[in-house]
Amino acid sequence: MELINDACENWGFFEVVNHGLSQEFMDQVESLTKEHYRKYMEKRFKDEVAERVLKKEEEVKDLDWESTFYLRHLPSSNISEIPDLDHEYRRVMKEFAGVIEKLAEKLLDVLCENLGLEKGYLKKAFQGKNGYPTFGTKVSSYPPCPRPELVKGLRAHTDAGGLVLLFQDPQVSGLQLLKDGEWVDVPPLRHSIVINIGDQLEVITNGRYKSVMHRVVAQTNGNRMSIASFYNPGSDAVIFPAPTLLKKETAEYPKFVFEDYMKLYVGQKFQAKEPRFETMKAMETVSLGPIATA
Repeated sequence: MELINDACENWGFFEVVNHGLSQEFMDQVESLTKEHYRKYMEKRFKDEVAERVLKKEEEVKDLDWESTFYLRHLPSSNISEIPDLDHEYRRVMKEFAGVIEKLAEKLLDVLCENLGLEKGYLKKAFQGKNGYPTFGTKVSSYPPCPRPELVKGLRAHTDAGGLVLLFQDPQVSGLQLLKDGEWVDVPPLRHSIVINIGDQLEVITNGRYKSVMHRVVAQTNGNRMSIASFYNPGSDAVIFPAPTLLKKETAEYPKFVFEDYMKLYVGQKFQAKEPRFETMKAMETVSLGPIATA
C-alpha cells in the first residue's frame, strides 16, 4: 500500500505483478496479438505510415510510428464488429478485458484506501447515469524504425481518463515517463502490468495523484507490442475533486462533465494538461456552478 501511494504521489506510474492474470494467458495474448499484426496490419502500416515518414528529411511532428486498433468494452462492446480478428483472438481479448476490468476496480479501491476515501468512491465517481464507466483497449504495434530521429513511436502526452493498465512487450523497450525534467525508461518486466494515472484521477484527488507526461521512442530493432486498457469515467459523469481531499474551501481543480473534457483533449492531446484544466475551470462557472462541498 505504501509503495503504491508513493508511486502515485511521486511518479504517476507503477508496475504490478501477482495481478490475477496467469503467465500462460499473458503469453497467449502476446502471441495472438503479434500474429494478428503480421497477418493483417503489417502491410497497411508500411503503406500508410512507413512510406510517408521515411521519405521525409526532417522530423515528422503530426504522426506516430504505430499501428493500432481499438476495442470498446463498456458501456457496450464492439469486439464482434472489429474486422480481421480471428475467432480465437476475439475470444481471448474478450476474456482479457474481463480480467483487466476486475484488476482496475481492485486498484481503484486500493487508491481509495490510501487516499482515505470510502471504498467504492472512485468507481462510483466514474459512473455516468447508466451506471457504467467507459472502458476500452488500444492494441498497438511499434515496428522497427530505421530512422528513429524522424518520428516518435507515440508523442509525449498525459492520458485523459482515469486509470491506464498496460500490458507491454516483455523484450522491446521504448516507453518513457517524464520525471523532474528528465525522460526515464519504463523497462519491460515480463508478465507485469504497468499502471499509470490519468487526468481525471488528478482532478478527483485534487492534485495529490498527478498524471504524468509519457511517450514511446521508436526503436531500430524489434516490434514492440502495447495493449493499453483505459478505465475512464462514463461520458456523462461529472468529475470534481473529492470534498474530503480539499485543502481549503475552494478546489484547486474544476468541475466538469467528462465528455466535455474529452472534446477539448482530442485537439490538445500532445500539449500540456494545465491549459486544459484552466479551460474547463472557465467553463465551469457558466455550465455547472460551484462545487458541492458536502
